[in-house]
Amino acid sequence: MKKYTNLELKQKSIHLRKALLKYIKLANAGHTGGDLSCIDILNVLYNDVLNVSPETVNDPNRDRYIQSKGHAVEALYVVLADAGFFPMSELETLCKYQSKYVGHPTRKVKGIEFNTGALGHGLPISAGLALAAKKDGAPYRVFTMLGDGELAEGSNWEAAMMAAHYKLDNLVAILDHNTLQITGRNVEVCSPHPIAEKWLAFGWNVIEVNGHDFEQLREVLNAAPAVPRKPTFVLANTVKGKGISFMEDVKKWHHGVPSDEEYEKALTELDAQLAR
Repeated sequence: MKKYTNLELKQKSIHLRKALLKYIKLANAGHTGGDLSCIDILNVLYNDVLNVSPETVNDPNRDRYIQSKGHAVEALYVVLADAGFFPMSELETLCKYQSKYVGHPTRKVKGIEFNTGALGHGLPISAGLALAAKKDGAPYRVFTMLGDGELAEGSNWEAAMMAAHYKLDNLVAILDHNTLQITGRNVEVCSPHPIAEKWLAFGWNVIEVNGHDFEQLREVLNAAPAVPRKPTFVLANTVKGKGISFMEDVKKWHHGVPSDEEYEKALTELDAQLAR
């Protein structure tokens, strides 16, 4: 794996955001806000952390990544394409008839481990994979990303209890904590707070980071397993719609396609960020 500097990762994220908007625009569909909030995390995972590549995608000792917030699949697609799992041009068929690039993760796409999108399933799957690794004496780690609205699903808490019970220190759950879900603020719809205290009470090692700070993300995610005999929960504070001024922290961009004018404005902003 090539080692990128923090600046190179930041520049890569801007290019990934441009690609993301391009394919959402072409598809006329996508969960734009949540894609933009988690793309920096995915960038760091696939370019600095995960022991997996297009060449090792079937290696039984590869690290596993499960995207529990499956509606943000467009971000995962562009990161996988950028990493060489498939040609970026294939995403021109996103959400088109008979395309394998559908609106939630599917194992038909190279690099995707499990079909997800039914919220609350990613952590249970990941805990099972981590337990299997322990029983088999396998070295791989399991990472999963949750949406914060998803914490209302009880299956997450069953998995959290089970993971701590079996001391799965090869498991890392990352919360994309952008504070918004489809119908409003998490605290108004079904408050998940206090988040850190709940995961601590369930027996997890808890670390809070800025989900757009590459140095923090690299340090924390590369440290796994961080605490022996404990799974790790990373509370990543993010901004929905990150990188596009008129999308940031705006509920309507949970899913939404930019108009032609909005698309050009977004690209202009991203190009200006690259120039800086």
